[in-house]
Amino acid sequence: MTRAKGRIDKNLSNVVDDLDENPVNSHQAQQFRQDANDRRHQDALNHDEPTDLQHPRS
Repeated sequence: MTRAKGRIDKNLSNVVDDLDENPVNSHQAQQFRQDANDRRHQDALNHDEPTDLQHPRS
């Protein structure tokens, strides 16, 4: 079993940084949300293993 190293969790600190961003208007809030959705979508594509290799994804 690994021991805790006494440093803060990088992923947790990134989440806190994201939550600290206060959008000034609805457009900026939508841009923040779209950025997060784009990252999730790209991450899903990177980890997807298609079974039908004859039809590549775009």
